[in-house]
Amino acid sequence: MAIDKFISLTSSAVPLPIENVDTDQIIPARFLKAVERKGFGDNLFRDWRYDKNNQPVPEFILNKSTYSGNILVAGKNFGSGSSREHAAWAIYDFGFKVVVSSFFADIFKNNALNNGLLPVQVDEVFLEKIFTLIEDDPNVEFNVDLQTQRFTIVKTGEYASFDINPYKKECLLNGYDDIDYLVNCRDEIKSFEISRN
Repeated sequence: MAIDKFISLTSSAVPLPIENVDTDQIIPARFLKAVERKGFGDNLFRDWRYDKNNQPVPEFILNKSTYSGNILVAGKNFGSGSSREHAAWAIYDFGFKVVVSSFFADIFKNNALNNGLLPVQVDEVFLEKIFTLIEDDPNVEFNVDLQTQRFTIVKTGEYASFDINPYKKECLLNGYDDIDYLVNCRDEIKSFEISRN
């Protein structure tokens, strides 16, 4: 299944300054019955967003109209726990295109990249600066440029560079999943096969 292209994004952000958020908190196991990637956003952070009577918890950040945008800014060690791909599906389906943290669990990071969600890892000092800026002004904008691998504070021009696997970068820039990438390389593959005969 192809993914959406990601080249550059300018957006405000939603702060989630909680450390060690695991995949069961992102999408509880009881909601993993579907096999399609759609619909999981409804249950993103379900047990934090809703109480036992299925009423929205007013204090939870995603229930506050103050914050919006396609960037989720999370605390250190985001996406730990089980390897469920549904966690990335839920975040993306909710509308986030980028997740920023000072550290990601490896399996979550790979699942995110495989599903069109860009994990941007910055150092802890820069992460705290982002949180402070959002607290001071919920409408502050950030730019995420995949080509240059920079996360920029729009109003000041300050930026942090981030790493990404070159193969995954090419896939995101072109909207390829692994199969799309191979199909795109078919002429090179044919040429290689001919050269080996």
